[in-house]
Amino acid sequence: MLKSLDYVSTIKPYVPGKPIEELERELGIKECIKLASNENPLGPSPKALEGIKEFIAYPDKVSRYPDGGGYYLKNALCDFFTKKGINLTHEEIILGNGSNELLDIAVRTYMGYGDEAIFSSHSFVVYPLAVQSVGGISKEIPHINYKHNLLKMAEAITEKTKIVFIANPNNPTGTCVKKDEFEMFMERVPEGVLVIVDEAYYEYVTEPDYPDTFRYFNEGRDILILRTFSKAYGLAGLRIGYGIAKKEIIIEMNKIREPFNTNSLAQVAATHALNDDEHVRKTIENNEAGKRYLYEELKKLGINFVPTETNFIYIPLDIDSQVLFNALLQMGVIIRPVGPKAVRVTIGLPHENERFIESLKIALAKII
Repeated sequence: MLKSLDYVSTIKPYVPGKPIEELERELGIKECIKLASNENPLGPSPKALEGIKEFIAYPDKVSRYPDGGGYYLKNALCDFFTKKGINLTHEEIILGNGSNELLDIAVRTYMGYGDEAIFSSHSFVVYPLAVQSVGGISKEIPHINYKHNLLKMAEAITEKTKIVFIANPNNPTGTCVKKDEFEMFMERVPEGVLVIVDEAYYEYVTEPDYPDTFRYFNEGRDILILRTFSKAYGLAGLRIGYGIAKKEIIIEMNKIREPFNTNSLAQVAATHALNDDEHVRKTIENNEAGKRYLYEELKKLGINFVPTETNFIYIPLDIDSQVLFNALLQMGVIIRPVGPKAVRVTIGLPHENERFIESLKIALAKII
């Protein structure tokens, strides 16, 4: 009998948020709303959509393999960051099928059997999955008030440590590591340990003391900064993200990267989306308004929540999260259970936020 490696056979696969179509098919209901996967409720940038339409008007472009190096998207990223005072070259950028793929590539590049990786509890579930897939050892450091304990994470580094993951802002709690905490941490990280800073929700941050990770990139440190077009840019369905690190790191990661890992439509859409400041502005405005509304309504209901720097809200519960999840499903509202006693709710459009609150009231009345 064919058998996988022991450390592979025990992996529990990541389970994505339930699709709207699946729920409507299962329950025979219509007009469901999904507040489970932190997608942009405004959808993609109009400029991105226009770019896709222009591209597919030429069938021969679709029939050919994509640009394996992503030349034009890398050009656009270099221009984008130059406007922010950050100078980049193509050799310092790697493109991925979402930033998730880049996490996996980094692990496969720099870790092997028995090597250690450090991350926080209540953080992104993909980190331990990626580490386990290469036979690595995960060291999960308990959080403090749903935030990374960077001091303890630094103290946990040993000679076997190859990677430290920092989700900032953090998924699923929405909390943020601040500048002084990050600086303290980086002072304690020895050479030869790759610090992966997962900034998937960077565009939503309002915290004025958010750390400048590019400072350490400019200093030539072993840091990999990950960002994505899946969240604020609304391109989750096309799966494209990017990583920034010194060229020595990118060269090694490109040895592991599949030759055509990002498709042509994703590259075109992302290139156009970068130039749509208006769409990002509207996205942030909608998110901030929705955040204020949900804060107020949750307070009225006496429900505790964790203040967020993202486009979702983490809600610790006194009841079983799966029970609440199922009760809301019956009303066509999809949220995300995160553990036995918490849920994560994406901030949606105004009518979606209102429907969630009204459905939540009904569900709690039945459960409690």
